[in-house]
Amino acid sequence: MTDLYKKTLDTRGVATITLNRPEIHNAFNDELILGLIKEFKEMDADPSVKLVVLTGEGKSFCAGADLNWMKKMVSYTLEENIADSMNLANLFEVTNFFSKPIIGKINGAALGGGSGLVAVCDHVVAHESALFGFTEARLGLVPAVISPYVIAKIGHSNARTLFLSGKRFDAVYAKSIGLVHDISLDRYFEKDIQTTIEEFLKSSPAAQVESKKLIFGVESRMHSLEDRKKFTCETIAKMRISEQGQEGMNALLEKRKPNWLES
Repeated sequence: MTDLYKKTLDTRGVATITLNRPEIHNAFNDELILGLIKEFKEMDADPSVKLVVLTGEGKSFCAGADLNWMKKMVSYTLEENIADSMNLANLFEVTNFFSKPIIGKINGAALGGGSGLVAVCDHVVAHESALFGFTEARLGLVPAVISPYVIAKIGHSNARTLFLSGKRFDAVYAKSIGLVHDISLDRYFEKDIQTTIEEFLKSSPAAQVESKKLIFGVESRMHSLEDRKKFTCETIAKMRISEQGQEGMNALLEKRKPNWLES
């Protein structure tokens, strides 16, 4: 745990990362970015962590860049700005390719880079009051670093109107474009998060890791039919003979729960 974010880990293996700068709507600065990169790398290597919930303290999820951090950027050289942006790019890379499920618990406004964080989550539950926006153009900037992940999630057409207008939009619109999966009323928010967690915990942890590799692997092989066929066939063959693959199939045949589920 740091002052900038909080981490908890329960007995189920569910880690919760809470951005902890509520007084400035959990905005990014360089220290928070580097801390999150380190934390996600450590959780990826920690077998006791099965799933991560990402949320914000207070009324906002993440408002993007901290104004004080932005003030420093104004005086940076091109080279300094590239180095600074690379840290942010590393954060999105680490979270997007995190091997375990990330559930976004979007408790409020997610703007700029905050909406980028939403895009790298595997499943997103948004509070009914959540607000989103790729607002960089209204500051004379562009959502460059987050763009690969956002475009992959919402598509070119939606990216064009939202990147260029910089407009804010609600959870209903976010769900309609694929940025959000579920919208929760205030009185059901915590319950809906737990229901989502339980659904993900039913799956084999090893299969979840391989499923994420599969998704990104297929995406990178879209222009080679033979390579894609070889990759997908090898993936399922390896899983069929893996420990958890064998356990899952035997559990089905023997009409019992697989051993990764609590009895």
